[in-house]
Amino acid sequence: MNRVYVCNCFGVTEAQVRKHAEAGACTPRQIASACKAGTDCGSCVRRIQALLGRGACRTEVADQAPSVLAELAELDEAA
Repeated sequence: MNRVYVCNCFGVTEAQVRKHAEAGACTPRQIASACKAGTDCGSCVRRIQALLGRGACRTEVADQAPSVLAELAELDEAA
């Protein structure tokens, strides 16, 4: 198995960060709370940010965006 480590201090892999992101941890601080990554030397925080920025984390806000945009379009049409 090919493991790519994000945090060498605590042995946290990219797959683990993605798993925590899917479970709702959407910031480096939330990832740190979930698995300690980024809490020792801090050199992995930018890597965690990059992983989160690449769509590893889907938030409820992002999931709701299409419906909010549709509502705004309806309001605009009604005006």
